[in-house]
Amino acid sequence: MFPETWQFNIANHINNFVNWLLDTFAVFFDGLSSVVLNLLMNIHSALDAIPWWIIILTIALFAWFVSRSIVTVTILAILPVFIGLFGLWPLAMETLAIILTAVVIALIIGIPIGVLMAEFKPIEAIIRPILDAMQTMPSFVYLIPALMFFGLGKVPGVLATVIYSTPPVMRLTCLGLNQVPSEVEEAALAYGATRWQLLKEARLPLAMPSILAGVNQTTMMALAMVVIASMIGAGGLGYEVLISINRVNVGRGFEAGISVVILAIVIDRLTQGFAKRFEPPTT
Repeated sequence: MFPETWQFNIANHINNFVNWLLDTFAVFFDGLSSVVLNLLMNIHSALDAIPWWIIILTIALFAWFVSRSIVTVTILAILPVFIGLFGLWPLAMETLAIILTAVVIALIIGIPIGVLMAEFKPIEAIIRPILDAMQTMPSFVYLIPALMFFGLGKVPGVLATVIYSTPPVMRLTCLGLNQVPSEVEEAALAYGATRWQLLKEARLPLAMPSILAGVNQTTMMALAMVVIASMIGAGGLGYEVLISINRVNVGRGFEAGISVVILAIVIDRLTQGFAKRFEPPTT
């Protein structure tokens, strides 16, 4: 038994600190919540306004663009139909809106930080241990900061998803830039390129396959957070899974779970195929 006299609880101090932050930066948190909610609602409204058959046709066209395979196009176009057959199409669009919102925010934050990590080694040395901690932390932990500052609802669900899904794009952006051949950089510098021109014209284009792989991983991790984020009011298919578990409704839970899997397969194949188109040709 651990000695009781050694125990030291910090829960009250953390609660007091959070209350101080909420009181001091209330305007900031309200503004951030408003921006995220407006972005989410606009994306959700746009998806709801598009007929289901146009979305499936768009998936088919994009699948043909990235794969040039009739089999792939057929499979990826047919799979979403099952979501509609299960009566879960509106919830799937709600889930997709949450994912797209979280991914947009994650990329806006993650790619520039990944570039800074590659350009400035001291920044990489500081951020890398943080990313290590973030990627080893249980996903439920990400609900805590979102819940503390934003309560229940879609906004904390989106922000928890952002926190959970940002590390891959940071890491892979940094990795892609660091793997650019030194010969290319030396040649660009020899022709008089500035550091910005070197980054923009040489390093970023060559690192694009790795960056797009990071986009793929960020998107998949955002989707993996769907069910967990539903616990704090994110809604969508994740909430349907959660309700089915609470009610022990195995059939409904299976339909909602399969719908999440279908979204994952379609998004993964499309983003992977898009990333492969930027890979240099092999000889």
